[in-house]
Amino acid sequence: QLEFEESGGGLVQPGGSLRLSCEASGFDLEYYAIGWFRRAPGKDYEGVSCISSSDDSTYYIASVKGRFTISRDNALNMVFLQMNSLKPEDTGVYYCAALTGGDDITTMDARDYAYWGQGTQVTVSS
Repeated sequence: QLEFEESGGGLVQPGGSLRLSCEASGFDLEYYAIGWFRRAPGKDYEGVSCISSSDDSTYYIASVKGRFTISRDNALNMVFLQMNSLKPEDTGVYYCAALTGGDDITTMDARDYAYWGQGTQVTVSS
């Protein structure tokens, strides 16, 4: 099956850090731009960050810019999301997915992404 497996979530205090990982199975990650999305309870999917397949250019939504860093290691078939200075508003289930509906990494429309994983829970609370 073509999908990602996310890991690295957990419970962290405000101001803390987490490093999320996603590993591709059934396909080669290197051919796709990879995005991170999150979903808080009662809310829709929100695009967080994306990394290009070609030149490793990156995109971040304004609320996480300067705090989160997306990276990829194609040899490991993995993408990472380093999250620093976490806030309670960052709480949610985080997913990675492959951009298959175009090549604009700034749009972050979930309908353009495929091969979603099961997600990993991130809870930021004191």
